[in-house]
Amino acid sequence: MMETTALTPAMGVQVTGLENLDDEVVIGRCLEALKWRGVLLIRGLHLDDEAQVAFSRRLGPVLAPAGKEVFVVSLDPAKSRSAEYLKGTFNWHIDDTTNDIPAKATMLTARHVAMVGGGTEFASTYAAYENLPEQDRKHYDGLRVVHSFEASQRLVHPDPTDEQLAMWRQLPTHESSLVWQRRDGRRSLVIGATADHIIGMRPEESRELLDELLAWSTQERFCYVHDWEPDDVVIWDNTGMLHRALPYDPSSERTMHRTTIAGDEAWA
Repeated sequence: MMETTALTPAMGVQVTGLENLDDEVVIGRCLEALKWRGVLLIRGLHLDDEAQVAFSRRLGPVLAPAGKEVFVVSLDPAKSRSAEYLKGTFNWHIDDTTNDIPAKATMLTARHVAMVGGGTEFASTYAAYENLPEQDRKHYDGLRVVHSFEASQRLVHPDPTDEQLAMWRQLPTHESSLVWQRRDGRRSLVIGATADHIIGMRPEESRELLDELLAWSTQERFCYVHDWEPDDVVIWDNTGMLHRALPYDPSSERTMHRTTIAGDEAWA
């Protein structure tokens, strides 16, 4: 029988007793838990790529960038052509902030884990927003933020070459509300490494506000740190959870397989 246990008071659930991943009731409960708790942990599912894609499809349409539904997350260039780009995942971020419609959720399965470090930390921007003082909520509600790939990469390469800048700037920027009010009325903060600047603010003032909001949102009370074990499955609400990889040796064999569930609601 499927059971859920809270990972922290603010967010996350561990799911146990899963016997049939095709069961409509099970899928419905997983989606409901994902919506309200943000992060789902299922240990020991032993999913291969085919089973991971099948499970992901039960949660929603699966994205297939470059024609591949499974993306290998590794700092080893022999395993992942995106190894250099993945260095940016050590900073707090939300995926797809430069797209019109963000991914709904992300699923990671642990194939190899780091001997030391290599966990993944999550922070709920729903909880962070809800716990802001009322006067701050009113102030932030009217602000708009521009997100860019360049902003996130400058955290990794603070003194980029002209070639790097040209490559980063080929990718589009995107403007959204700093506070995203969804169709269902819930609100979350659209912040993280890609948050470049607040429209209409002086650069220093904008940077200070974004840094303060990130520090507020990543307080321990809004966070969950996951220490990976082989065959763990973690699914999270990409639209409201900041996440980051915790440091580990780049020569580690840490390898995750990622699938991404498509979203259906544009940034406000």
